[in-house]
Amino acid sequence: MHGFLPFLTIAVLAGTPTSAPGAHAGAAAAVDALLREYDGDVPGASVLVLHDGQAVVRRGHGLSDLEQGIEAGPRTNYRLASITKQFTAAAILLLAEDGLLSIDDPVRRWLPELPAATEAVTLRQLLSHTSGLVDYEDHIPAGFEGQLHDADVLSILAGQDRTYFPPGSGYRYSNSGYALLALVVERASGMDFARFLGARIFRPLGMADTVAHREGQDTVAHRAWGYSRIDGRWIRTDQSQTSAVLGDGGIYSSIDDLARWDAALYDDRLLRPDSLALMFAPATATDEPGVPHYGFGWRLDGDSNWHSGESIGFRNVILRWPRERLTVIVLTNRDDPEPYALAQAIARLFRPGPAP
Repeated sequence: MHGFLPFLTIAVLAGTPTSAPGAHAGAAAAVDALLREYDGDVPGASVLVLHDGQAVVRRGHGLSDLEQGIEAGPRTNYRLASITKQFTAAAILLLAEDGLLSIDDPVRRWLPELPAATEAVTLRQLLSHTSGLVDYEDHIPAGFEGQLHDADVLSILAGQDRTYFPPGSGYRYSNSGYALLALVVERASGMDFARFLGARIFRPLGMADTVAHREGQDTVAHRAWGYSRIDGRWIRTDQSQTSAVLGDGGIYSSIDDLARWDAALYDDRLLRPDSLALMFAPATATDEPGVPHYGFGWRLDGDSNWHSGESIGFRNVILRWPRERLTVIVLTNRDDPEPYALAQAIARLFRPGPAP
């Protein structure tokens, strides 16, 4: 078993930001220097560095709520946006372990409403962005009011009897595919997607405050609100028309809870070794600069695996080097900058080898 949870439990119960003493003390101070633009009365960031199962940096910068003056911290919950996709992929893999579905099932087995053009699309292709599905964001009906949900994505795609390319023949990053996967989870499990995640992933891992958020049905504890800089001022821009779609981006979580998720990726406490191997195997080459391959919910680049999450008012990244037992997580409640370069700079402070 991974030797992480006892340390984390102590840190979380203490309820205060931590930086490790000793060998990492200087690097932890350098992390604070890299985060200066997030300090003060501005939208903030929560940053976690895990090394050999210990949180060597665990702290917040700036504010999670400008209007109320609430500071960001280790327990602040941010909208993860596309980091959600790795949890959606895990849900599908759990159902495959249960024998309730196969990742090679045709998607129309579970969602027969889809048009004939998707007949050859499989769940594996949805997981790896090789389905060629049309982007639902480009076909929201004129005059649609309120927020879209996963079921609305299915309705939109049911009216698009085409794909961008023959399924399995190319790569195109697809929010549509992951919204459909959430619906497959519901139909295969008999539970709604948010409840399934809570029962099978969040609660078993002790991710007590993590939630696939449904307005009016649950509460996001310690919530960060999203902001965008407009005409030189930070304006709350927390929700868009697509923010309620769960499968592609609807989870809220904190660095403390994501530390528990990271720990579960090293052993079989959640997924079997063969399922983890599938998640992190290079399922397809990509056309994204600097991203040679995509797995199931993860971008793969040599010894590292990572994913970003971008939504109106939020920019996030999780970056891992499993062989080195090093993970850097940066969650922010602002629209700019993207924190991938920041996470890389933080990682360079802790990695013994060449720069990532």
